[in-house]
Order: sequence, then structure tokens, then C-alpha cells
Amino acid sequence: MSLCSSIFYKRLTYLMLSATASTVLLLSGCSDSSDAQADTEVAATDLSVFAGCYTVSQDEPAQIKVSQQDGAWVMQMKEPASAKRVWDEPEALEVIKNSDIPQFFSIDPDNVDAVIGRPDRVLVLAHVKPAYANIDPLLDSEYLSYIYRGANTIYRVECDDVNTDILANPHANIIIDNVNESS
Repeated sequence: MSLCSSIFYKRLTYLMLSATASTVLLLSGCSDSSDAQADTEVAATDLSVFAGCYTVSQDEPAQIKVSQQDGAWVMQMKEPASAKRVWDEPEALEVIKNSDIPQFFSIDPDNVDAVIGRPDRVLVLAHVKPAYANIDPLLDSEYLSYIYRGANTIYRVECDDVNTDILANPHANIIIDNVNESS
């Protein structure tokens, strides 16, 4: 082998090694880690869509209140009239990753822009993207709730400080007459 071809092959080897190293660095720099994407997704979630009060029927007063207190998101339930206060003690809420949505709701996670819930997952709230809520005939609200093993729409209503006896027996004053009794 001549000296000229030896130098050529040596330079070609360095060139190939440099190209390979550059390609590896470029590809590793561009690849997404699903954990990094999930962390960014959680950090970028706008939880202010949850600030307010909710009820399970549009014709009922507020039953759940979500607010930000001391930099943390909390929920409160309305107390019965006998409690001498309107709202119970605040319970902590935390952001739930979109990848966990199928555990609670039968909706494509791409159609949800924020999910928040209690650490024990007894209550989970999801905010559906408005565009999707407008085209899905099964949704009549942008909010979904998962309350102890059951999922349903939930309605955002005006907050109030009126005590409501939510534990009252609605049938307490009903008298049922025997229809078979002859008069």
C-alpha cells in the first residue's frame, strides 16, 4: 500500500467515525423520553380551569368547591346544615397524568386538557377540551367527574355560601296511603 492511499484511508476512517458520532449525538438529542414528555405535560397543565364550584345536576346548588390555597389546589365538600359551617376542611388535590385517564374515564386522553384528583383517587376531575365537548353528544358539560368508582359529567355552577342540608331525607314527610283500602 502506498503512502498516499494510507493517508487517504486514515482520513476516510476519521471522517466515518466523525459522521457516526455526529449522527448518534443528533439522534439522541432529538429522541423524546416518554417520562420527560409526561413531566412537561404535567408542568404545562393549566389547572385554573378547575377553580370554582360543581354539582352533579344543573338544578342543584354547589356541592364541591375547588380552589387554590397557599399555592396548592384543594377541594371542599358542602357540609350539612347541622355542621354550623358551609364547607368542610380543604383536601389536597394533585395533577394526574393524561396517560392515567383510561383508569377513570372512557375518553381519548388527547381530548382532555387537564386532570386533577385527590391522592386516594376517590374524586378525580377532568376538563374536556371545549371543541370536543361541543361535538360529543354524550357530553353536556366540559367537566367529567369520577367519584368513587363512577364516572359522569359534572356541572360548574356559581359558588354560594348557603348551607344546604344535602343529607336530608327527601321522603321524610310523604304519607303513602294504601290504594287497596276500601272507604
